[in-house]
Amino acid sequence: MREIVLDTETTGFDPFSGDRIVEIGALELEGHVPTGAKFHEYINPERGMPNEAFQVHGLGDDFLRGKPKFAAIGQKFLDFIQDSKLIIHNASFDMKFLNAELKWMKLPEIPMTQALDTLLIARKKFPGSPASLDALCRRFGITSFERDLHGALLDSEILAEVYLELIGGRQPDFGLARASFSKYGENSGSWTPSARPTPLPSRLSATEADNHKAYVAKELGDAALWLKS
Repeated sequence: MREIVLDTETTGFDPFSGDRIVEIGALELEGHVPTGAKFHEYINPERGMPNEAFQVHGLGDDFLRGKPKFAAIGQKFLDFIQDSKLIIHNASFDMKFLNAELKWMKLPEIPMTQALDTLLIARKKFPGSPASLDALCRRFGITSFERDLHGALLDSEILAEVYLELIGGRQPDFGLARASFSKYGENSGSWTPSARPTPLPSRLSATEADNHKAYVAKELGDAALWLKS
């Protein structure tokens, strides 16, 4: 199962009032494990950056001026996500901006049914508790990342860890995923099974056990491995 964990940075809150996307970051999961495939673009918004937005992500006019416009990367973005489920925190925000940009290019818009909103999952799972990405990192003890500013690709990597915790915690395949997301490629931990509190009963009948014991005594004698502890 292919999934794309996605985040955007923008100049503000409303594309229909002149705000634009300035960064897209996305990474691919296959069976809940990161494949290493990523999509990342900084985008020239063709307008000035409000100070309020700059304080969030630190992407200023000088940095973005030479970056491609959305029209230059829109089709490449659609080719990357395909019809895969999009994992987004506060999906309505990002989808609003993405579909506005795609509509202006006369490209197919992304149906909302393709998005899975981790913010809604968190609010349902932890009602009344803070559900921001930072709050969920604190809840799950995710400390692999350090940031002073938001960034679309970095936040996608953080969200991938949060998403895996939200849908089931540190299962075996999720343990592999956590190791792959760690900062600078360091292994952030490994999953090991815990011992059963009560051993499973033997599937051998009493007769089968006696026959085995007799065979070992007759054919292998005192050197049999079964007799060593």
